[in-house]
Amino acid sequence: MNYTETTEWLFSQLPMYQREGKSAYKADLENSTILDSRFGHPHRKYKCIHVAGTNGKGSVSHMLASIFQEAGYKTALYTSPHLKDFRERIKIDGKEIPEEYVTRFVEENREFFENLHPSFFEMTSTMAFCWFAEEGVDIAIIEVGLGGRLDSTNVITPELSVITNISLDHTALLGNTLEQIATEKAGIIKQNIPVVVGSHNPQYAHVLQQTAIDEASPITFASKEWSYTENCDGSYNYCSNQGENFRNLKCELSGTYQTENIATVLQAIATLNGRGFNIKQDAIIRGIAKVVTNTRLMGRWQILNEKPYTVCDTGHNPGAFVHLVKQMESHQHETLRIVIGMVNDKDIRTVLSMLPKSAVYYFCKPSIKRAMDEVSLMEIGKKFSLKGNCYPTVTEAFNAAKEQASPNDMIYIGGSTFVVAEII
Repeated sequence: MNYTETTEWLFSQLPMYQREGKSAYKADLENSTILDSRFGHPHRKYKCIHVAGTNGKGSVSHMLASIFQEAGYKTALYTSPHLKDFRERIKIDGKEIPEEYVTRFVEENREFFENLHPSFFEMTSTMAFCWFAEEGVDIAIIEVGLGGRLDSTNVITPELSVITNISLDHTALLGNTLEQIATEKAGIIKQNIPVVVGSHNPQYAHVLQQTAIDEASPITFASKEWSYTENCDGSYNYCSNQGENFRNLKCELSGTYQTENIATVLQAIATLNGRGFNIKQDAIIRGIAKVVTNTRLMGRWQILNEKPYTVCDTGHNPGAFVHLVKQMESHQHETLRIVIGMVNDKDIRTVLSMLPKSAVYYFCKPSIKRAMDEVSLMEIGKKFSLKGNCYPTVTEAFNAAKEQASPNDMIYIGGSTFVVAEII
């Protein structure tokens, strides 16, 4: 098989949550443990940082990777989902896993996989761990795919566990309350391994604290340790309770919601330095300032055009849109035009209820099995006084928005990772 045939086989033969949804979710670690044993526990050959959370875990993972790269570490990064190419998920120092390795790994192990029937994510995680070991990386930043406790990545024992924040998402799998979801996220907390949590939310903080006590794991909440002020040029000043200061800190990710993620990253590095790492302040500053350059992260308040101001973002749940709507409304514009598509298993009504009623909407359907059709999405939008038209594809919706926009308008594209993927 060539690379294209290999990835087509991966996507079509094995359950893939990104495409299939709930039916692809494996509620146990049996296959992951079998795969880990078969390949000789490859993740034990390098240090790891494990990152979970509802929103922000991708940004935090990429910032941490960028900082370690700037500090001179050979740095692996495993994230999901991908936007355009499968290989975006698996990188070392910002470079994607070679096509040849993906093809060879599948060909050499295809018979075993077909007998075991692992999920797409179980096999992909194993592939990543093996490549990182073969390349001799110093550290790997491992982002949880879904939840934490039963996620395929939870076979690792990290140097640090990070939980960015928790909000309602994937409720059919993880639970209908913040406490239930927090219990799943807390599953990455390991015995005697410190954990950094992004924000202290009294609705679920006690769940994380109790798990940390049970595991004898030191726990720190970044929001309690760090404060910040914003400068006129868009940079930030951060100060910790321990007296550590960062002046004029700039982030290559332009979303204002990154302020919480930056605090989480700063606390994560501070905790690691307290455990024997030696990450200098200049590496931290450069890493945050060059996160997109170093890791090639896409889809986080990504600016596509200046006139009309056009941005896309992969945020897709109420927790994300709390921040996204604020940023949309804070940007000066004549008319706000929103291209939006969503998938069926998301909290569509809550998201639509949060969106600005003064905007013009372009409801669309991303080309994915789980997508809600554009007519149904528009009808739900009408119940929340959202006005606009529907389009059968993302491209048609975006083209209509561009044709109708004046230079001083703003176009926002989002609602789903799949919508952003089709635009990028």
